[in-house]
Amino acid sequence: MPSSGSSRTSNKPRRAEQTAADLHRRSLRHETIFAGMVAVLLSVLAFAYCYPRNMLLLYGDAVAHLHIARRIVDSLNPGIRQIGSVWLPFPHLLMLPFALRMSWWQTGIAGAIPSMACYVLSVAGLWRLARYWLRPAGAVVATMFFALNPGLLYMQTTAMGEPVFLCQIVWSTLFLTAFLRALEAGNYRLAGRMIAACGIVLVTAIYTRYDAWVFACLVWLIALRAMLRARVSRSEVWKSRAGGAFLPFTAMLVAAPALWFAWNARQYGDWLDFMRGPYSAKAIELRTATPGAAMYPGWHSLHVAALYFLKAAELGAVPVRWANLLLILCIAGLVAALVKWRKCCVLPVLLLWMPVPFYAYSIAYGSVPIFIPLWWPHSFYNTRYGMEMLPAFALALGFLVARLLALAERRRGASYAPLLLLVSMVLIIVDTSALMRSTPIVLGEAIANSRTRIPFEQAYARALEQLPKQGMILVWTSDHIGAFQDAAIPLRRTINESDYYQWKAALAQPAQSAAWVIAADRDAVAQAVAAHPQGLTLLDIVCSTGQPCVRFYRSSLYASPR
Repeated sequence: MPSSGSSRTSNKPRRAEQTAADLHRRSLRHETIFAGMVAVLLSVLAFAYCYPRNMLLLYGDAVAHLHIARRIVDSLNPGIRQIGSVWLPFPHLLMLPFALRMSWWQTGIAGAIPSMACYVLSVAGLWRLARYWLRPAGAVVATMFFALNPGLLYMQTTAMGEPVFLCQIVWSTLFLTAFLRALEAGNYRLAGRMIAACGIVLVTAIYTRYDAWVFACLVWLIALRAMLRARVSRSEVWKSRAGGAFLPFTAMLVAAPALWFAWNARQYGDWLDFMRGPYSAKAIELRTATPGAAMYPGWHSLHVAALYFLKAAELGAVPVRWANLLLILCIAGLVAALVKWRKCCVLPVLLLWMPVPFYAYSIAYGSVPIFIPLWWPHSFYNTRYGMEMLPAFALALGFLVARLLALAERRRGASYAPLLLLVSMVLIIVDTSALMRSTPIVLGEAIANSRTRIPFEQAYARALEQLPKQGMILVWTSDHIGAFQDAAIPLRRTINESDYYQWKAALAQPAQSAAWVIAADRDAVAQAVAAHPQGLTLLDIVCSTGQPCVRFYRSSLYASPR
């Protein structure tokens, strides 16, 4: 029987290991907090640059996202039905509390606040993810490349969904990696917590972008594979905390898209309304395509579609002269990760490359074109989708630099490693500076596509400001809601296409339904005015180059409700 002295001696190594593990966890926590604090500084500096220059609402989609968030509470029929059917609802729900304030809705601050928060979380999450495999030097390279990207710094000041989705894929990958490591170490309690957290993040991602539906499926397959390949018996794994958490994790990932199908079926009569309804990408393509014109590049060609997506991703990350080199370096970094760290649960890194096949298919067969100024048709469209490759590029470069540092230390001595790290950091700063001087591609798209829209909406808003402060307005709002935003007109003062109880009746009797009727060329209100012109007097016309003319009518038959 061992003595008490020998028992105390045998416990010392175990306590030392626990102490070292605790110190490591605290150190990683402090590092992650520091990365987040640096991200806060970068985020605020980017906002301080963009806000005074009126850059927050350059994207028409940013204006539309804020419109949806606002109309949930400010409309004739407020409620959850106002979230619509094509764009997924989670970003709008994030903006909702901030869009309640009229000045924040007008300026775009309501969309910037959640986007900036997601940017900070994504930088902190990427640091923590990189540290699962890399020493601080490699993690610094990966995080710097991601956090200093000028396109991302601009997008995180807007109401666009990209910063939100980047945060979600980074953190879901982080939680999946933690789950795999805990499962491998036999810590089933921690594994259960991590897979549950991963499921919650994935549900929010499923309600943010359709890309996440494929991403979530791949995460589930990787987690299932790990459960089936656990070192202990299968029955023991499935009876553990990890197995208990995996079942609700699966249920969440199945229920989230199923609820969206049910929502579309209940509200719009078609469970696939978001794919084939009047506001879907396919319907928009059919409405906007020029008869007899050539289809967009990549149509029904997976190879060309993948090239356009990858080129958009490259141009969003580096200047054009470095684009091909970036892809070569990232592929080398990915190979290094799969070879060097293959025994360290590195499989989740492949998840971050999921956008390549997804967008190749979406461009080829999903009516989602991408135009870049470098290639035909030499214009901008959907270039922001390429931003989804930033985490993959950043981690791949981190792996590559880490591998080169290890080789330098082994063959040349430790003195070369700091120099290599310094060169890598300087190159990232040079890349950032070059992108800022040449205008990031996502900002270039925003500027190009707002050149005619913003002057038109400003003129439209000035005409709206001349209207009396009372009286209902019958108007189609989907195209130029920015004018009402600029003029600070509450949406509940309008009868528009989202007012499902009043809209059709108002179109049948426009003069009796509203004090003011605003019709744009060939929209539903213009057709109603042409069919029922009685009691309407034309007061004003607003026209602008590249935009439809808008006509203001006053009704002599409208009786204001008391």
